[in-house]
Formats: sequence, structure tokens, C-alpha cells
Amino acid sequence: MSEAKNSIVDCQPNCGACCIAITISSAIPGMPQGKLAGEHCVQLDAARRCQLFGLPQRPQVCEQFQPRAELCAHGPLHAMQQLEALERLTAPAAKHFDSGVIHANAIVLLTTD
Repeated sequence: MSEAKNSIVDCQPNCGACCIAITISSAIPGMPQGKLAGEHCVQLDAARRCQLFGLPQRPQVCEQFQPRAELCAHGPLHAMQQLEALERLTAPAAKHFDSGVIHANAIVLLTTD
């Protein structure tokens, strides 16, 4: 995998895919049970930006997630499709998954041919 393909990029305007597509099992302010895949996080504002970004209340899983070129650089629709695929790949693990950490290995599966 090339370094550029795996590089961290800025969040795309009006995206919020990571706050919609994935399951978050840890508590989120306003969503004490977390959220299901496909459910909008209540902390997304009208511009699809996290209202908790940079605040201590932001869940650890959200803090640890980094927008990467292979997921985010091609726009919100592509990011949503890639994250939905990642969610499907990790769904069986989600049944016993309670630490709120996204499996990085699944990202590799999405980006290798």
C-alpha cells in the first residue's frame, strides 16, 4: 500500500460519513447507548460537522478515527460507500465488540486488490 493512499486527509465539507455509516457502541452525549450503522449521530450539525470535535466529551472511537485518503479523498458518497463496506466486513465482530474501536484490518481489506 502506498503512503499517499494511506495518508491522513482533512475532513471533507458536508460529509459526516463516519458519523453516519458506522456503528458506535460507546456512549455519545445525547445517545447513551451509542448508535447503529446508518443512523445519524445527534452531534452532527447542519453542515455535517461534529459538534464535539476537540471537546473532552467526544467518544474515544471518534477521536481515534482519522480520515484517510482511501476513504475520504474522493468525496462524501465514496466515503459513505467505503465505510458501509467496512461496517459490513466487521459486523460479526460487532456482536461481541464493546470497546468502541474500529478494526483497522478491515480498512486494509477495502483498499487492497
